[in-house]
Parts: sequence; C-alpha cells; structure tokens
Amino acid sequence: MNINMKNKGAIIIHSIFWGIILLLAVAGILLGNTKTTTKDYVFSYGLFSVLNLSMFYINYIILIPELIQKRKKYWLYVLSFILIILICVLVKTVISALYPEDMLKTINRKNEVHYMSINEYAVISTFFSGFILVSSCIIKFSVDWFSNESVQRNLESEKKDMELQFLKSQLNPHFLFNSLNNIYSLAYQKSDKTADAILKLSEIMRYMIYESNDSWVALSKEVEYVQSYIELHKLRFKDGAAVQFTLNGEIDGQQIVPLILISFVENAFKHGVANDHEDPIKINIIANQKILHFSVSNKKSKTNKDAMGGVGLNNVERRLQLLYPNRYKLNIVNSATHYTTELMLDL
Repeated sequence: MNINMKNKGAIIIHSIFWGIILLLAVAGILLGNTKTTTKDYVFSYGLFSVLNLSMFYINYIILIPELIQKRKKYWLYVLSFILIILICVLVKTVISALYPEDMLKTINRKNEVHYMSINEYAVISTFFSGFILVSSCIIKFSVDWFSNESVQRNLESEKKDMELQFLKSQLNPHFLFNSLNNIYSLAYQKSDKTADAILKLSEIMRYMIYESNDSWVALSKEVEYVQSYIELHKLRFKDGAAVQFTLNGEIDGQQIVPLILISFVENAFKHGVANDHEDPIKINIIANQKILHFSVSNKKSKTNKDAMGGVGLNNVERRLQLLYPNRYKLNIVNSATHYTTELMLDL
C-alpha cells in the first residue's frame, strides 16, 4: 500500500474522531444549564485537551507498537494502560482541587451555585480518560487492520499478475510450437501453401505479440484471431480442413481477456479429426452485450495423440479462475467418440 495513502486514511479517521469530540464539547456548552467563563475554557478545553491528546498518542504511537505489536508484552501494556489513566486523573484532580472555583463550581441559569466533590470529579475523569485510551486502541488497530488488508490485496494482485504473465508466456510458445509443426508438415510435402501458411502465422503472431499485451481486447479482435487460426489449419489439407464455424449475435464493443478462446480451438485441431467433412469440427459463438457462449466439438482421433497435451487447456482454465472468478462456466464432455467444450462468460 502506498504510504501516503495509508497516512491520508489515518489522518481522516483521527480528524473525524477529534471532530466528534469537539462537537460534543460545543454541544455541551450550548445546550447545558451552566454558565461557563473564559477561565473554564482555558482549563477544561485547553489544558485538559493537551492532557487527553498526550494520553491518546502516547498509547497510539508508543505503547501499542512497542509493547503489543513488537514485544508482545501484554501484561506490561495493561500496567502502562492503567498507569497512564491514573497519572492523567491525578493531574486533573490536583488541578481541580487547586482551582475549585474554576473546575468544581457550576452555576446554572438561575445563578444557583453547585460544587462537585473531588471524588465525583475523579470518577468522571477516570471514565473519560479510559474512553480516550480505549478509542486510541480501537482506532490504532482499525487503521493497522485496514492497512494490512490493503497490503495483502496488493500482494495478491501482484502475485496474480505475475502468474498471469507466466501463464501467457507458456501459451505463446505452446501455440507457436504447434503452428511451426503444421508449417513444417507443409514444407516437407513441398506444398504451395507453405508461403501462405507462414504469412498467416505472421499475422497471428502480430496479434499475440502486440495487440494481446493489453489486459483486455475487443471481442471482435479475438474472434478474428480464432478465424485466422482456423484458416491457417485449413492450409494443411488438400481439400481444406473440415470446420463448421458459426457466429450468432452482435459483436460490438465487448471486451474480453486476450488469448482465452484459442486453446479450445487448438485442442480440437490437435487431438481431433479435422479432415472428415461428414463430421467436422464445430465451433460456435453466440454473443450479446453481456454473455458470450463459446463451444467447440470435435471427433476424437485415435492416432493424433500428444504426450504433452493438456498444457493449453490447463493454462486457460487457470486464467479463467483468475480473471473471471464466479463469472464463467466451463463444461467439458469427453465421450468415447467426441470431445466437446462449452464456455460461458459474463462479459
């Protein structure tokens, strides 16, 4: 947490507390039935305010940090707590005893004089001093708790960002490795489509390296990226890949986390049958302003196995957990003949 922000929050809390104390004091003067002289103000709201402030901040700045938070000397803190109250009450009581006309005498609106006893004054002073110290404890622990919570949230956010960067760094080489394998296959066959495949891969890599660096991208860009990936794979087959791609709804201004859809499509091409036109890979997108429904279904291949498989899907599922907590539903159906993934996102 930024130190300036921490200090600013503490200053606000302290100002509110002392503002309330001041308002109560003013209200007591305005609404009370006693006449108050200038000398009363000097003692009650001048000298005693210095004592109350000193007591509050000795506890706040010295006793709690040193005896509780640092040294864990709870018994010593309790003794110090009681000692401060006794000293403060003693000082106030002595001053009141020395100046009873100013501190113990009250005159009501009818000019009737009443003297408070020293014992009464000591009891009232003890309760008020205790209130000041307890308030100091509550404010101190509250400020520290909120500060620690903020620091913890920042640490968790930084950890999350680092993990996301790691996951993304895993995803890009994984995709590049598979794409280069496909281009190698075309080059090995001396296919005329090799140059087109390299060009298409360069367009895809441009998106991955430059446009996907932002935390969020336009959904339209992500869909174009998926379509480019499909076109790249179609170049592998003489009659084109067997892919049925459908897009329903409106894509207009929605945002999505980049590279979140491609792993499902990649998995379909990598482990599925992409050249059976009677049972094509089915990729379906339904979108509106709030919901994205994305599904991929493919016939399972018995020969296209990869011992390293699963990196992409594990990666994207972890990213979904981090970036769309409680805002996504992922359903995977792995039957004997087909593999289907369905993803629903709250945009």
